[in-house]
Amino acid sequence: MYAYILRRLALIPLTVLGIMVINFAVVQIAPGGPIDHVLSQIKGNGVEATARFSGAGGAEVHGGNSGTAAAGGIAGKYRGAQGLDPQFIKSLEVQFGFDKPAPERFWIMMKNYLTFNLGKSYYRDRSVIELMMDKLPVSISIGLWSTLIIYLISIPLGVMKAVRDGSRFDIVTSWAIIIGYAIPGFLFAILLIVVFAGGRYLNWFPLRGLTSDNWASLSWSGRIADYFWHLTLPVTAMVVGGFAGLVMLTKNAFLEEITKQYVTTARAKGLSEPQVLYGHVFRNAMLLVIAGFPAALVNMLFTGSVLIEVIFTLDGLGLLGFESVINRDYPVMFGTLYLFSLIGLLLNLLSDLTYHFVDPRIDFARREG
Repeated sequence: MYAYILRRLALIPLTVLGIMVINFAVVQIAPGGPIDHVLSQIKGNGVEATARFSGAGGAEVHGGNSGTAAAGGIAGKYRGAQGLDPQFIKSLEVQFGFDKPAPERFWIMMKNYLTFNLGKSYYRDRSVIELMMDKLPVSISIGLWSTLIIYLISIPLGVMKAVRDGSRFDIVTSWAIIIGYAIPGFLFAILLIVVFAGGRYLNWFPLRGLTSDNWASLSWSGRIADYFWHLTLPVTAMVVGGFAGLVMLTKNAFLEEITKQYVTTARAKGLSEPQVLYGHVFRNAMLLVIAGFPAALVNMLFTGSVLIEVIFTLDGLGLLGFESVINRDYPVMFGTLYLFSLIGLLLNLLSDLTYHFVDPRIDFARREG
């Protein structure tokens, strides 16, 4: 098992490197970039924007075509650069680091990432680590509550479906699970907004944020109630899209255990059905289900909540990543990708080890051999 752990740990840097190389290459090919984003703001906002960015870039911006002719095609590299001083565009390239070739930029970025120096946002004047730490509590709130509720619903429902396998209850709940699984979480979130958040019918729940504007002035009980009031719709949207797989896993694990010899022996000894099911079967069937909790929580934190945060305007890691892509904020994009990839790979290894510890019969090292 130790050899398996060492092999997995040795593969993590190579896997992260491959992820970063592929995404960096895609970004180089994709149209647009931070300089194009700045130039579009300058074109859209006029004099105030040009003054602001010229102060940041250290070059003045002039109208007309005089700079473009002297540039020798520098301005032609970017959309919206026509009519701007090429020296200003050159200063933007230096400011954003685009005066260096792509391989050199990638090498500098990865060298900094080895010491967890994830850089500084292009537009927020803050480090990527600081931004992530600010947004993390929101994502933890959504991910933690969603995962806990999914487990609290899925395990009892899966057990009941296994005990009543083939009954009307099993058939009806299976159809409900299929329908819930078929509806994407983001679409269900929009439906909740239309029905319950003032979209068309009722206005029972807030649409934005995790707290109200007057949250600081509320009592402790009022703060708790306000917090869960804001959490209701986003957590509901995530739970509906996430519990189907766990319900079926619980049911199948229970059905598999029920057919084993020790269950027949326990019944032959005169134990009641509840004693057999919840004293013997439940403990063994839940091992694999509970062992997957770390992976499920990480999935909710880092990937499952992205669209939900965007739809409900929750200022978490998902919204941060979405805005960084829209604004071409490369330090935030690649910094979060690097950290999430590293954490995800480590927790996948932890999840495999958890499976082995709860059930020693699962030996990944032997399977590899």
